[in-house]
Amino acid sequence: MQVLKKPPSGWPALVLNADYRPLSYYPLSLWPWQEVIKAVFLDRVDVIATYEQTVRSPSFEMRLPSVVALKSFVAQDRPPAFTRFNLFLRDAFACQYCGSMEDLTFDHLIPRSRGGRTSWENIVTACAPCNLAKGGRTPREAGMIPHKHPARPTMHQLQDLGRRFPPNFLHESWLDYLYWDIELEA
Repeated sequence: MQVLKKPPSGWPALVLNADYRPLSYYPLSLWPWQEVIKAVFLDRVDVIATYEQTVRSPSFEMRLPSVVALKSFVAQDRPPAFTRFNLFLRDAFACQYCGSMEDLTFDHLIPRSRGGRTSWENIVTACAPCNLAKGGRTPREAGMIPHKHPARPTMHQLQDLGRRFPPNFLHESWLDYLYWDIELEA
């Protein structure tokens, strides 16, 4: 991971909840500068840090925000949506049968042909070769037991899992608000 002293392309701002924690780690909660300016004018955010770059209109000048905090707290305790991305995140982007991180799909433990439902408790991440090898059998019948028992994660669990996957770059003004082990680079 690279820590940038120059602003990243597009001048995005890190968005923090009202408690000064990122709304999301993976993907990192970033807004484009245009959305941030709109939120500032609507008085929905406090500007915490800025870039050197300014935007101007005939009657207004403002440095582009690099870090903003929401004025109203957004609760993070709602159940996460069942999406492909969240499922892969729960399973750390790895096949639950062989550990591969390539060609990922999802596998119904109890096959749909046998009444298996599409739910957190019945689906695991599987690479295409493992999914094909298991076919329409149960894990026991196929001799393929998943590494972890599937369960519905909480939003906090997904956030913690997301910290395992830091982005390729971070701006130096964001570092005080992110919790990764980071080595600074010039």
